[in-house]
Amino acid sequence: MGFQNGEKVSNGASDLVRARDQLLIEAGGPEGNGRNARLDPEALRQAMVDLFELWLTTKGHEVGITADSGLAIVAVGGLGRHEMLPYSDLDLVLLYDDVDPQRVAEVADQLWYPLWDAHIKLDHSVRTVPQALRVAADDLTAALGLLDARHIVGDEGLSTLLISGVRRDWRAGIRSRFEELIAQTETRWRRSGEIAHRAEPDLKNGRGGLRDIQLLDALAIAQLTDAMPGLGPDVPGGGLKQAHRRLLDVRTELHRVAGRARDQLRAQDADEIGAALRIGDRFDLARTLSDAARTVSYSTDVGLRTAGNALPRRGLARLRRVPVRRPLDEGVVEHAGEVVLARDARPQRDPGLILRVAAASAQTGLPMSATTLNRLGEDAPELREPWPKEALNDLLVLLGAGRGTVEAIEALDRTGLWGRLFPEWGVVRDLPPRDAIHTWTVDRHLTEAVAQAGALSTRVARPDLLLIGTLLHDIGKGRTEDHSLVGAELAVSIGKRLGLWPADVQTVSAMVRHHLLLPDTATRRDLSDPETVNMVVKLLDGDPQLLELLHALAEADALATGPGVWNDWKASLIGDLVRRCRMAMAGEELPAPESIPDELRRRAESGGVHVDLEPGEGRYHHVVTVVAPDTPGLLSDAAGVLALHSLRVLSANLASVGASAIDTFVVAPRFGDPPDPGLLRQELIRAINGDLDLGTVLARKEREAGGTQRSPYAQAQPRVFWIETTEPGRVLLELRAEDRIGLLSRLAAALADAGVNVSWSKVVTMGSVVIDTFCLDLGASDTPQRRAEIEVAVLSVVPPQQPKKTPEADTENGSTSVF
Repeated sequence: MGFQNGEKVSNGASDLVRARDQLLIEAGGPEGNGRNARLDPEALRQAMVDLFELWLTTKGHEVGITADSGLAIVAVGGLGRHEMLPYSDLDLVLLYDDVDPQRVAEVADQLWYPLWDAHIKLDHSVRTVPQALRVAADDLTAALGLLDARHIVGDEGLSTLLISGVRRDWRAGIRSRFEELIAQTETRWRRSGEIAHRAEPDLKNGRGGLRDIQLLDALAIAQLTDAMPGLGPDVPGGGLKQAHRRLLDVRTELHRVAGRARDQLRAQDADEIGAALRIGDRFDLARTLSDAARTVSYSTDVGLRTAGNALPRRGLARLRRVPVRRPLDEGVVEHAGEVVLARDARPQRDPGLILRVAAASAQTGLPMSATTLNRLGEDAPELREPWPKEALNDLLVLLGAGRGTVEAIEALDRTGLWGRLFPEWGVVRDLPPRDAIHTWTVDRHLTEAVAQAGALSTRVARPDLLLIGTLLHDIGKGRTEDHSLVGAELAVSIGKRLGLWPADVQTVSAMVRHHLLLPDTATRRDLSDPETVNMVVKLLDGDPQLLELLHALAEADALATGPGVWNDWKASLIGDLVRRCRMAMAGEELPAPESIPDELRRRAESGGVHVDLEPGEGRYHHVVTVVAPDTPGLLSDAAGVLALHSLRVLSANLASVGASAIDTFVVAPRFGDPPDPGLLRQELIRAINGDLDLGTVLARKEREAGGTQRSPYAQAQPRVFWIETTEPGRVLLELRAEDRIGLLSRLAAALADAGVNVSWSKVVTMGSVVIDTFCLDLGASDTPQRRAEIEVAVLSVVPPQQPKKTPEADTENGSTSVF
């Protein structure tokens, strides 16, 4: 767009300012048709580009900057990118070649002074092409700016020499500058914070902002990545292109409202900007910005990772072998520091592959390859309802991985895969909180709470329900009705979809319905009043399991809300309330051994070593039955052989008939097909005879499987519970801990070394957490000291807990995403 009514630019720049101001009036004017139609932000930016180009072209011709003059004006910054905002700086380079320096100085003065006199912010330089290239070679910021250079007027050959030269040198030198580029980017992020989760975000410099999009363009010019990595046009929010436009539109309106250049969106301007863009109020604007910024952040992470992998290797790294493909799960491998699909994976026929990929990523801390996510998005079919058991288990592994859970779900969500698994997520996606104590958007709060719940999973008897209930506790937000009631109804449909048992569905629904009951009651009611306790017990139908789950959920919810929300005072109040409620509730039913089928009894009575392997209920589940002489180390040997062959124990039952033991394991191969049962029998006989050192072999296997990314620490603290029985000298030991390779074998060996006789055992794996119950015959030696010795032996073989960090928000980044 040029000037209104065909007006020409005069020798000064006052007409330029008046024309700009007129455009701003039109941009803020009423909607309609004709002359008074309101300019939308994109049209306003294009009009600004046309306006400044017309002035510079006209002025350039006036001062002799023509095609054969040896002079050229090149625009960088916003004008160079066709993103001229109302009060953006005007970034110009006056190029010259074989022109008298005095003549160059006169031309420069004739260009710069009118702009200065009109109070237009100007960033200018006068250089030859070689000089400009040297500056770009020495100054990373200058190089990034010159990558946006665009010819405006004059000798186009000069401009082409500069633009092509800068880009050529950028591609040639990116290997040596990449680390500096990363360091500069991370410094900017620390200084400016995350746009998606900051009260007054910096739209230009914040993480997920416009500078990150320019960074992606720079990596694309270096031919290290696509300019739109990892995302297509059909993902939630419309992908990177739409996110870029939204950020530009908000920043454009911010300039118009503020009446000057501004990058930080102030709270007092948010409602006006939201209304001008027809987005809504400040909460709607916050949601739009969160979506855009998180899309940009994800794309930037993918772009930087792709670029780093694409860089040529230097020095000794050139001599290293091609990265190996390390198996992680069925159809899932690690390659070049990313989680990718195995060569024989068939996404079209394997709907559970999405969850296995995500679970492997969360557990290892390795990012999922963007190519893998795109392929899953295109090819993976929908999971049938109810979900297969192995899909539910993979979900639990994903949810129980601690901090890895947050990154994995974020990647799934930004690429549209999480919404496919949980369509209800769309309502809470990027939904801003309504009070200032919340640090995160609602969807991010849910994943942060799940990460916190993972560290509490050993405090409850049903860690699977804790993780699912925590994931869904605020799923009802974003609607006009009470979110607890809406969420409880949604939890029923989701629980059925996941394949939970009807009783478990009702428990999860009750968790969502009552997730605020304990904190609200503990902080607002008189706990010494019996009616308070009776009210809670009645609402929970006297269910001690539900009370236990709500206690852990209350802590995870508070820890994920914001700094200081969970403290000793609140923990003490809720703990006191829970203690009083437990006293009013009945005890839980004790675990008991399962009955033994007659066929297994007959085989046990006949003696010998037998190993059977049959298909289980799930697609990848198998049942291994071991019948062998009942010796103290049998359980350790049997479980160790299974772990040695990459069979993960999901559940186990131990029993005995006469002199023989009957151990039944439900297992799932970590990848590939299960081994032949004959091979398992041979290995078991070797272990029983002492010819196979399982401890050494399993330790080596765990080191090899761990890789460089896996943390040696557990997210949740391991816990041991002693449960009394009605038989003197017989006691139940229940261990709740995170799983590790060969854990059951190590536990059984520890108990055997401690001289403990195990009558029977039940083992259950829920995601990444195991709950192992052993019935111990201690006889007359059942003393507190003896139990303490056994407890030490058991805990010595479980993963230690990572040193606990106090949850604190990044004060530099602000405390809430609501304006």
